[in-house]
Amino acid sequence: MSSTERPAEVADAAPQGDAQGLLFDGDFSPVPSDLGFRGPVACSAAGITYRQLDYWARTGLVVPEVRGASGSGSQRLYSFRDILILKVIKRLLDAGISLQQIRTAIEHLRVRGVEDITQVTLMSDGVSVFECTSDDEVIDLLRGGQGVFGIALGSVWRDIEGTLAALPAERTVVEETPASASDELARRRRARAAG
Repeated sequence: MSSTERPAEVADAAPQGDAQGLLFDGDFSPVPSDLGFRGPVACSAAGITYRQLDYWARTGLVVPEVRGASGSGSQRLYSFRDILILKVIKRLLDAGISLQQIRTAIEHLRVRGVEDITQVTLMSDGVSVFECTSDDEVIDLLRGGQGVFGIALGSVWRDIEGTLAALPAERTVVEETPASASDELARRRRARAAG
């Protein structure tokens, strides 16, 4: 992924009220770390087919963070961030970006923290993908004739949040069940036999 040369700190951007929504500002909910979403839910939220999801998981483009497939009949569980990345991939594909360029862009995004990702706008000229973290970078890219379209990841975040709110999720934290009476008796027998 290419990036314009800018300082590491993100400049405060003025809120934009146009149809594209906010590019860089926003109050984002914390990522639900205890929820996982099955493949069909991830497909629905990202607007992709299950075949695409399966191919991308098998080739390592998007590996489920919560739980991978571990044999026949097992279900992958995708995190909120996984689904965000799936949606970004879908939008880049729809814009005509090659899967090779998308792999490069996604690998770069993986390095970023989840909160940091909301400050990124991906711009493209149809061939290359550029990362912008401020309004000035977007303007510079457009002035240079490089940017044709952009994807504000904060906007995708909100879209995914709204979609997933209405879809089923699974808790990833398994609550411990109290030991049954027979388990307690078995433990006591073993302890007595051991000495």
